[in-house]
Amino acid sequence: MARNNPDVDTTQETLAVREGLRAGPWEAQLRKGAVEMAALAALWNGRLYGLEIIRFLEQHSQLVLAEGTVYPILNRLKAEAMLTSEWVEAEAGHPRKYYSLTDAGRQRLRLMAAAWTDFARGVDNLLQPVLTQPIPTQPIPTQPIPTQQEQSQ
Repeated sequence: MARNNPDVDTTQETLAVREGLRAGPWEAQLRKGAVEMAALAALWNGRLYGLEIIRFLEQHSQLVLAEGTVYPILNRLKAEAMLTSEWVEAEAGHPRKYYSLTDAGRQRLRLMAAAWTDFARGVDNLLQPVLTQPIPTQPIPTQPIPTQQEQSQ
């Protein structure tokens, strides 16, 4: 891994400073694609109310989400019967709406987790050289990839 290679520093801050880069729309899209699965995963061990889900995601992942992002997703998942919700009176303060996974939600999350793991493994394979090898100073010559038609000849 790159963390074990002292010649390659891959921390996000270092890369951003070194390259003058900032997180862009690509990072937002990457995170957006994982929010539904993350919300379901936050509920794996039991019910939580909305703000607890947001805090759980902040503490256990790199997803920092606004309430305006999470609640529409929770409402959609409830409409799709992936979640149930119930209002519970709090000892101090106002009632809270708690969300729980349904059996269908647990099944969907298992499928999503398996697909995510397979996808991430493939992308990790592609990124391994990027994270472990120094940046080439000259372009690396490449061989063209044959098309299907060329392969069948």
